Amino acid sequence: MFQFRFVQSCLRRLLHGGTVTRDPVLQQLRMCVAEEQVFDVVGKNTAKLTVDHVGRAVGMLWQFQKEKPQMLRTVELINSHPQFLTLRVLAENKITHMDNLMLVDILYSFLRLNVEPHDSLVQQLVSEAWLPMTSLSKFAICLSDQHLQHSTLMGHITSIIDQMLPSIHDVRILSTLMISVSSLVSVRLRDALIDRAGHLLDTIDVSNYNSPRRLVQFLRNIKHSHRPLLEKCNKILLYHIPRMDAENICIIMGLYQSLQFNNCDFMLAARQRLTELVDSSTDPFSFTKLFVGLGPMASQETKERLENTALLLADELNAQQALAIAETLEEIQSRNLSLLNKIASVIKRNLHVYKPVEVARITQALFLLQYQNPELFAKLRNTLVTFLRSSIFPYEVSMLTRVLSLLPSPRLDETLISRMEAVAPQCTLSDLNSFSFVIAKWVRNDSSFAHNTPSKYVHLLQVLNRCGCERLHMADRLDLLLEELKYISGEWFEEMLVSEVMATLQRMMDQINWTNVVELAYFLTKINQHCPPLLDQIASVAIKDIEKIHPSATYAMLLPFSVLNYDPAQADELYDVCIQHIIPHISKLIREHFPFALLILILLTFWESLMPTLPDALNMRTRLRLMELNRAVCLECPEFQVPWFHERYCQYFTKKGSGSPAQQQIHKLLSDVLGGYNCVRVEGTTPYSYTIDFECILDAHMQPLPFSEPATLQISNRGKVHWATNSMERIKEDLPPGAQRVAIDFLDSKCFCKNSHHIKGETLMRKRHLEILGYRVVQIPHFEWNSMELSTQDAWKEYLKRKLFKEVSP
Repeated sequence: MFQFRFVQSCLRRLLHGGTVTRDPVLQQLRMCVAEEQVFDVVGKNTAKLTVDHVGRAVGMLWQFQKEKPQMLRTVELINSHPQFLTLRVLAENKITHMDNLMLVDILYSFLRLNVEPHDSLVQQLVSEAWLPMTSLSKFAICLSDQHLQHSTLMGHITSIIDQMLPSIHDVRILSTLMISVSSLVSVRLRDALIDRAGHLLDTIDVSNYNSPRRLVQFLRNIKHSHRPLLEKCNKILLYHIPRMDAENICIIMGLYQSLQFNNCDFMLAARQRLTELVDSSTDPFSFTKLFVGLGPMASQETKERLENTALLLADELNAQQALAIAETLEEIQSRNLSLLNKIASVIKRNLHVYKPVEVARITQALFLLQYQNPELFAKLRNTLVTFLRSSIFPYEVSMLTRVLSLLPSPRLDETLISRMEAVAPQCTLSDLNSFSFVIAKWVRNDSSFAHNTPSKYVHLLQVLNRCGCERLHMADRLDLLLEELKYISGEWFEEMLVSEVMATLQRMMDQINWTNVVELAYFLTKINQHCPPLLDQIASVAIKDIEKIHPSATYAMLLPFSVLNYDPAQADELYDVCIQHIIPHISKLIREHFPFALLILILLTFWESLMPTLPDALNMRTRLRLMELNRAVCLECPEFQVPWFHERYCQYFTKKGSGSPAQQQIHKLLSDVLGGYNCVRVEGTTPYSYTIDFECILDAHMQPLPFSEPATLQISNRGKVHWATNSMERIKEDLPPGAQRVAIDFLDSKCFCKNSHHIKGETLMRKRHLEILGYRVVQIPHFEWNSMELSTQDAWKEYLKRKLFKEVSP
C-alpha cells in the first residue's frame, strides 16, 4: 500500500515538475520583507497561487519569525490572520502536486507557526510523506512536534537510520535524527549512533553549537553519560560560549546537570558570559533565563542586582517564568521578602494554568524557602489534592503525595490513600521509596496511630513491601535496575529491601560490564554494603576492560574498595591498571616540571575560583575532599613539604558537644579507671584538625598523668610540616621519657559497613593518621560496648582497662 502510494506520488510529481520562466507572483513574494506584505500578495492573487507560491509564502512567514528574538515573535497574530487560513486551505488542496522536499518544508513551517497537530492539513501532509535521507531529519522533527515519537512512522525512520547510518555525513542531520528517535533506539543502535557522531565531530569543522548541543540532548534523553562524546561536544560548546545567549547557556547547563557532567572550564566561562549579559537582559524572557543560569553561581553583589531587577519585572512575568524564578530563589536561599511576595502573587494569579508536576515544584520551592502565606499554601494544597484524585501516572502520584506531606495537614483522606495503593504495582522502586517517606511522616503526625494498630498505614506499607519485592524478583536487566536504584535511600529501603536488592544484584552478576560497572560501584558505596562477590566482579571487569572506561570514572569505580575497606583477590593488578590508565591523561609538562607542592597549590587555587559555580551540596563535598587530600598528603608524604591550607576551614566547622549517651557514659567510666576527670581530655583537637573523643597520657609504667595546660599539639611555623625521620619520636619530645599519648575513639555504626562489623576505610585511615601524629589509638566499637557481656559498671571498667593497659602494641 505504502509502496503503491509512493509510486503514484512520484508519477504525479513528475507530471507537475515543469518550471515557469516568468512568474510575476513569485517575483512579488521575493520582494516581501515582512509578514503583512506576504499576506497582501496572497490576498491579491488568491486565484493565481500555485503550489510553489504557497510553499514560498509559508516558508517566508516562518523565516521572518525565526529571525526575530523570542519575545518579539508574533506567531499568534499570524495564525489568526485571514490570509493564513487561505494558505492552509490552498496547501491542503494542493498536496498531491507537492514534491517530497516541498511537502516536508511546508509541514515544518506550518507546525512552527502553531498549526495544531490534529489539523486535517497536518494529518494529510504526514500521510503523504515518503522521504529521502536529506529530508528525513526535518520530517522526524515534525512527527516529534505531534508527539508521535513512538509511532509506526518513527519506527520506520529508526530502521532507515540504522541501515543508512554510514552514509550520513552531516552532523546537523544526524543530531536531529538522534533526538527524534531517542526513545526507540536499541543499545546496539545507540552505540552506533554515538560512534558515528563522535567520528563526524572529529573529521568536520562544526561551525555552530546547535549540533553538539543536540548530541548532548540525545545523551540526556537516553540517560547515558558517554564521556568521550560529551567532552568532544563540550570542547565545541566552550569555543562558542562567548557568542551564546542566556537561553542556550541555561539549556546546556541543564543538560550537563541531568547527565552529572561537571566541567569546570564550561562553568567558569558560562559565569563570565552570563555576567556580561546582565545589563542587556531587561525583558522578562531573557532575564528569566539569565536569573536561572547565573543566580546560583553569582557573587553576593550580583545576586542582589538580579533580585532587584526581578522585583522590577515581576508583574510582567508569565506563569512559567514565575515558576523558574521561584525555584532559583529556593536554590540560592533568597531572603528577599518583597521579591518572594511578588512572585507568589504571579503564581497565585496563574495557578489554573499549571500542570500537576509544576504545582508540586512550586509548593516545594516555597516551602523550602519557609515562605509564610497560609492563604496561598491552602490553595496549593487544594490544587494538589484535586490533581492527585484524578492522576493515573505513578510518577505524578508519587511527587504529588511527597509534596503534600510537606504541608501542615496531618494526614490525607481515604480516597488519596486508595490512589497510592492503586498505582503502587506500577511504580518504580524510587516511587515506592517516595511513598514510604510520606507514610512515615503521616504516622508521626497522626495521633490516632498509636491507638489504631494495625492501621491503614500499616496496610499501605505492606503493599509497598510486596510491590517492591515483586519488582525485584521480576527484574532481569541490570542497567534498568541500577537506574531505579540511583536515587533511592531511607529507612524503608534499608530495612525492607536492601537484602533483596543485594540478592538481585548477585543474581545479575553476569550482566556486570564496563558500561555499568561504575554505576554499580557508586551504588554499593552509597548504601555502604560490604559484598565481596560483587566487589570481586567489579575488579575483574575493570581489569579486563579498563581501556573502555573513561579515566574520569576511575575514582567512582575504586571508591567502594576504599570506603568499604576491601581488597579484592586481584587488588595489585586492579590498582596497577587504573594507575596506568590515568597517567597518560596527566600533562607530561606538569608531571615533569612542577613540584608536587605547587601542583597541590594550583589545584586548591583553581577549586577556590570554581566553588561559587557549584551547587551548595557539591561545594561542601568538594571542600571536604580537598581538606582530606591536603591532610593526607601532609601526614603521609611529608617529604613533599606541602603546606597545610585548611586550618581556618577546619576551625570553622569544628563543633563541640556533649556527645552521645554512650560517649558520656565512657567519659565517666574513664575518669574512674584513670583516677579522675583531670586525666581525661574530651574532644581534643590534634594537628590537622582531627577531633578525638577522649585523650589520656600514660607514663612509662602505664600510669595515667594529669593534663596541664597548654597540652594541645601544635603545627610548626608557617603552617608547614617539618617532620623528623621518626615522627613518633618528634611528638614524644613534649612528653616525659617513655610516656605515650592515647586517643580513645568510640566507633558508632557509621564506622562500619551496614551489613557487618567490617570496619570502613575512613576509620582505618584516621587511625593510621593519629598514629603518625604520635598517638596510640584505642577503638571502642559500639557493638562491643553495647553487648550483653558488658551490662554492669564493673564489666565496662574491666573492658576499658584491658583496652588501655593490656592491648599494647609490641
